[in-house]
Amino acid sequence: MSRVLLVEDEVLVREMAAEDLAEAGFAVTPASDGDEALAILREGGEFDLLFTDIQMPGGINGWGLANEARQIIPGLKVIYATGLGEAGTGLSDDECYVRKPYNLKDLRRALNTLGFAGQT
Repeated sequence: MSRVLLVEDEVLVREMAAEDLAEAGFAVTPASDGDEALAILREGGEFDLLFTDIQMPGGINGWGLANEARQIIPGLKVIYATGLGEAGTGLSDDECYVRKPYNLKDLRRALNTLGFAGQT
């Protein structure tokens, strides 16, 4: 089972995304912001995927979190979520994004793009 670190500051969105990711076959570890997520990563959390909101309260946004997370876990795949504009330009092959509000179909498309097709 693949593991995902889910980072979302809105409680209801985080809960719904956690349910969707669990349904897609992931073990989900939730975090409410980038600072909490970094603490989890620095404590030795091992993940295959980072699913992160881009705009969050705290000291780090989704872009910065992904950069730091990849220093800890090289090759980590990332899905960015945003409700503000487009985030799809300049992404690497190990990154994609979903526009909020997203649905299960959008999430599964992103997971398939990143090679998690066997789980969805």
